[in-house]
Amino acid sequence: MNNLERFSIHRYRKKPEINIAPLVDMVFLLLIFFLVSTTFSRETGVSVRKPKAKTASYLSRESILVAVTREGTVHINNRKVDLETLYRIMKDILKQKQEASVIIIADKGAIVGRVIEVMDKCRQAGAKNISLSALKEE
Repeated sequence: MNNLERFSIHRYRKKPEINIAPLVDMVFLLLIFFLVSTTFSRETGVSVRKPKAKTASYLSRESILVAVTREGTVHINNRKVDLETLYRIMKDILKQKQEASVIIIADKGAIVGRVIEVMDKCRQAGAKNISLSALKEE
């Protein structure tokens, strides 16, 4: 083998490399798939045991969620509030979304009087459509 042949062999030999472009493409495709296929739900920030009802139905996603726990605490937008703060928050939200409905998610052991107070504050803030949340009984 002369010098010319040796030079041409080394000249065309590629160094091994890892191409990560297909990996990055695949990660972006998976990210887009999960973003599109995931349903986003707004929660109140507290877990409650909803009562069951045979006549329960589904409402739109443009609803304002308010939770009332067994202990009587009120939660909206992932924070615990008192009735006056609830009134102010509801007033602000309803200025932007005048036709939004309010869904009260009350624990099945919650005191009815407390739920009525929450409903009253929502109505005073300008809510026209107030519903109670329940699990659909099959």
